Amino acid sequence: MKGKGHTIKKVEEGSIAEEIGIGPGDRLLQINGEEVTDIFDYQYLLQDEYIETLVEKPDGEEWLFEIEKGYEEDLGIIFENGLMDEYRSCCNKCIFCFIDQMPKGMRETLYFKDDDSRLSFLQGNYVTLTNMSDNDIARIIKYRLSPINISFQTTNPKLRCMMLNNRFAGEALKKADMLYEAGIAMNGQIVLCKDVNDKAELERTISDLTKYLPVLESVSVVPVGLSKYREGLYPLEPFTEADAKETLGIIHKWQEKIYPLYGLHFVHASDEWYLLAGEDLPEEERYDGYLQLENGVGMLRLLLDEFETAMEEAKDEKRIMAEKDGGGGKRLVSLVTGRLAYPYILSMAKRMEEVFGFLEIQVFEIVNEFFGEKITVSGLLTGQDIEKQLKGKRLGPRILLPENVLRSGEAVFLDDMTVEELEKSLQVKVDIVKSSGRDFIDAILKDKME
Repeated sequence: MKGKGHTIKKVEEGSIAEEIGIGPGDRLLQINGEEVTDIFDYQYLLQDEYIETLVEKPDGEEWLFEIEKGYEEDLGIIFENGLMDEYRSCCNKCIFCFIDQMPKGMRETLYFKDDDSRLSFLQGNYVTLTNMSDNDIARIIKYRLSPINISFQTTNPKLRCMMLNNRFAGEALKKADMLYEAGIAMNGQIVLCKDVNDKAELERTISDLTKYLPVLESVSVVPVGLSKYREGLYPLEPFTEADAKETLGIIHKWQEKIYPLYGLHFVHASDEWYLLAGEDLPEEERYDGYLQLENGVGMLRLLLDEFETAMEEAKDEKRIMAEKDGGGGKRLVSLVTGRLAYPYILSMAKRMEEVFGFLEIQVFEIVNEFFGEKITVSGLLTGQDIEKQLKGKRLGPRILLPENVLRSGEAVFLDDMTVEELEKSLQVKVDIVKSSGRDFIDAILKDKME
């Protein structure tokens, strides 16, 4: 077993592992005589109330622990690699891939294309099924892992091979049949490309995917993101207002067909389609519990509804503010957002100014010069664009930025500029705002409530 296993980074205080003498630097070799390939093997083998765990100590000595515990009780072990295996890179070269549209010179990790089904369960990533073997599918079924998020793009096998630049991409769709037959919950995604998989092809894809209902719980339709770095890539064009209206018409038609049968609207348009078409966002009930929230489906509706609820609850805050204000001057607060959400953030800011008379709220719409003006989501804004477009502006004591402009868990923008560097450059405090409507209000009122 030497050289195999998984290195333990940390053992939680008071855990079973600490109690029996497993520690950092040890290597987990086997559970119940079976080698542990990755985190899913580990979690599955850990479920029993009695397990035998083989561990290699730093000096090379192997210890076998006999452990009695609660069903599914964790041992309290944190591994150096959270996946407990190497990440699987994508074997496709999709015509819509955003990573291929990034400029050179960014940090290396941004160019890694993952297509790892395990990340679908752990992080919500979407996978194409082309990187999965029959054994992978069998493991998912055996372990009852769900939901799995699948990037379908199209159910036309020939077209899917073209879009993914993979001759096996059409055949890979059969894996969805296996998951369906096993009752593994799925969510789907269609990245729509103008004059490629839209219109009649979109109709075909939605129609074909309805055969997986209700195991396939939802399908999102999102427009392809086009940066300015597309030299040598497949010639894709941006969608127009008329295209957006036509796409929404198809989606709404299928929602009306499916809902009476399954109580689900099933296929959903991402927020960009409504803004591009100039149409109102759907009401909350149409999003089926926001199953596709991380895919940009319903994010604005949820934010607006949370904001309205929080504003109704803010009457006490208004009274406290009035008592603390003491006739002082206006409190200037500056907000930053991308083009997509700007109209909604602006309307929320105006509403708060009306209710809280001491507030003056500026909303800055940042144009994405780094990736190109066609990229309108705040999650792809860079520190340098924010810095350039706010430099010399009257900002007040602090600016508020949405949390999705930062790398997960870090105070670093996509272009590696840090929050601290932005603060020094603009000579203003930067506060990061979480995504809920309540957080939006609390962040703006922060100084007055303290």
